[in-house]
Amino acid sequence: MTITRSKDLWAGNPVWLSYPYPFIEAAPLTKNIKTDVAVIGAGVSGATVAQALAEAGYSVVILDKRPPGCGSTSASTALLQYDLDQPLIKLADEIGHENATRAWLRSKRALDRLTTKTKELQIDCDFQLQDTLYLTGNILDADEMWNEARARNAIGLTTDYLDRVQLRNDFGIEKSAALRTENSVSVNPLKFTAGYLEAAQKRGAQLFSPVEVRGIQIQHNSVVLQTAQGFEITTRYVVAASGYEILKEISLKKKQIVSSWAMATKPQSDKIWPGAAHIWEASDPYLYIRATDDGRVLCGGEDEEFSDEDKRNALLPEKIKTLERKLKDLLPDLDTHAEFSWCGCFGETETSLPMIGPVPGLPNCFAVLAFGGNGITFSHIAAEMLLSYIQGNPEPESDLFRIQ
Repeated sequence: MTITRSKDLWAGNPVWLSYPYPFIEAAPLTKNIKTDVAVIGAGVSGATVAQALAEAGYSVVILDKRPPGCGSTSASTALLQYDLDQPLIKLADEIGHENATRAWLRSKRALDRLTTKTKELQIDCDFQLQDTLYLTGNILDADEMWNEARARNAIGLTTDYLDRVQLRNDFGIEKSAALRTENSVSVNPLKFTAGYLEAAQKRGAQLFSPVEVRGIQIQHNSVVLQTAQGFEITTRYVVAASGYEILKEISLKKKQIVSSWAMATKPQSDKIWPGAAHIWEASDPYLYIRATDDGRVLCGGEDEEFSDEDKRNALLPEKIKTLERKLKDLLPDLDTHAEFSWCGCFGETETSLPMIGPVPGLPNCFAVLAFGGNGITFSHIAAEMLLSYIQGNPEPESDLFRIQ
């Protein structure tokens, strides 16, 4: 038995595995150990959390049953945006204008801080700053896009509204309208994760892999993790950053694991649209597009509300054909043939917000459910929040992102 819900997290041929990335040094666990914080998961969420905690002076142990970065991180398309999946005006209808504003502004601050931290750590991860284009679709039409632009600008998020003519002239895209924002980020997620893990290790963090956590015991002022290898980790705090393999103690009532598909074209730098802006649609199912620094085009989406791995994998050829067609319709100058294609698990909540914080019923245990289309940005929010929780400091968004 394992303490998380086991998942076949991805299948196919993710493009990132074709690029060289730094070797991440990990060791087998060969004895019982003690630490301040045990982080379960050595993907992008575990890496950013471990780096923040190690930098703050805590002893940190990172555990993963897979090689580091080889879970959902491998399947990420790594568009780092502050834009939430739910438009501001739609989220305000669900949770109120004040709470929606807090969520959007926290996401913006997190992306700005992640940008600063990644540069400060000098992590080589193909980091690029880009604009984002948010196109009309079946969720927001042109009039609603105008309202969304006004709402964002009113809370200090500088947003340009592009009408049909501007969008065609500036980007060659035929849509009724779009929003343009600045300072989104593209990275190679494996290199990004490797860089943050290495930064954590330089601060004394220990990384053990493969290690499967089979049991958890709550004791007075400590938590004991039992591993499949028969060793124990005694720790003051546990952080479950295991992605879509969530702790069994956490209810799936307000969250779900769905399926998603993605592809990458051949390099074609001469065909990339102006500024290589991130592109995504206000649609369900939605489409998202980015370019790599060597001119490949990544396209993903077509999410469906099921998590059966065999069914998901069987749909890969059909879904990739749909993505190729949609990409060609939007950007007709591209060669949209998929050289790489893959599928994977994807998490959603009712509000599109992450869930980060204490695990109900497990004292001194925290979880990072960085669900949604901007999970890497949410991972940085998690690093900030968990540091506050562990240090005993107030966390202003604890009510917005609590696990429920």
